[in-house]
Amino acid sequence: MRKYEYSNELVNAVKKFLKEDDWKYSFDENIGVFDFGLRIKSKLQKIRYLIDTQEDAIIIYGVCPIGVDCNDPEMMARMAEFFCRANYGLKNGCFEFDFRDGEVRFKSYIDCDEHIPSTKVIGNSIYCTARMFKRYAPGITDIIFAGRSAEEAVEECEKQSETELRSMVRELFGESDDGANVDEMLARLSERFGASDEEEGSSVNAEAAEEEEIRIDLFADKKGGGE
Repeated sequence: MRKYEYSNELVNAVKKFLKEDDWKYSFDENIGVFDFGLRIKSKLQKIRYLIDTQEDAIIIYGVCPIGVDCNDPEMMARMAEFFCRANYGLKNGCFEFDFRDGEVRFKSYIDCDEHIPSTKVIGNSIYCTARMFKRYAPGITDIIFAGRSAEEAVEECEKQSETELRSMVRELFGESDDGANVDEMLARLSERFGASDEEEGSSVNAEAAEEEEIRIDLFADKKGGGE
């Protein structure tokens, strides 16, 4: 008998998406956790994914390859403020920051009570995590390596995202540079897709993650047969 119970149907749904999308991954049958790496076009370069399948939910974690110095109280405070500001208004998922060791991760939750999510829903949650890291990676690295304030770091990340989105809309629809038509188009796209706080995802390729990229075991309770 397994130490931890999870839904085989949910596991198969995740496997279906990963296989159809040509991802490389490992799966721990004892605890129902998928493990793989993902390269993104950002200063972070690569994040580690851990997908926890439960009996009625799928939880997707994207773990940052670098952490904050937990012995530097000022840096820890700036990073905590940064994620509070970044999380405000996000519609899918949130950043999490561990004050014990400075680990940074993004979490997305799929409620699967009495239904199995489609591969599109699973894929959206996986790629949302990559988009959020791509969007906020400059701020994370600026706080860790350049001592930038949280407010400045968030403003720069979101300003850059808006600039890229405007440029994409102009390229697609041939709008002028006066901003008026672009603003109207952005408002319509935001209303239709609910994507005002997310940028367009980039093309990314998966590869095996290295063990040293994660500093704590997110699933220690499951491995130990916790309640």
